[in-house]
Amino acid sequence: MLEQAGIAFRRDPADVDEDILKARYRYTESVDTVALALSEAKAGAVSVRHPGAWVIGADQMLVCDGRWFDKPKDKAEARAHLLALRGRSHDLISAVCAVRDGAVAWRHVERTTMTMIPFSDAFLEKYMQDAGPEVLESVGAYRLEGRGARLFSEIDGDYFTILGLPLLPLLAFLRETGVIEV
Repeated sequence: MLEQAGIAFRRDPADVDEDILKARYRYTESVDTVALALSEAKAGAVSVRHPGAWVIGADQMLVCDGRWFDKPKDKAEARAHLLALRGRSHDLISAVCAVRDGAVAWRHVERTTMTMIPFSDAFLEKYMQDAGPEVLESVGAYRLEGRGARLFSEIDGDYFTILGLPLLPLLAFLRETGVIEV
């Protein structure tokens, strides 16, 4: 998304154990807080390797009726996720932060509500076959920018948030700090 928006950046993945953070906060914090904590942990870990640079960290979580979903580990788990979401609404929570020299300078969370159609078992099997490995690449076992769009009847929220990065608020921050010019 940043590349398509014309923002120059370097990718440097963080080595953060998300499971530990999620377990620490699961019963005491909101899913929004956890998504922010994950984005900040990632950006903070990378920030120490790039003194003076702005580091953007982002994370996304899916919650449906209080249940947190993680990326499916295999196709069986992807199928189970889709069955649990079938005919129901769920929220995607995307958090983004900017860190410089280990200090969080800016953070933002957005929530999008998505309603999945009450698809048939035959539809699910065809979807799983057609979607291929992409069902393992996202927390909900779908990609809205691909075949996953067919799974939804309604979306209330920002497209970029669904893709995992609240892009417009991030661009506003980058303009305000002079990282990008207008």
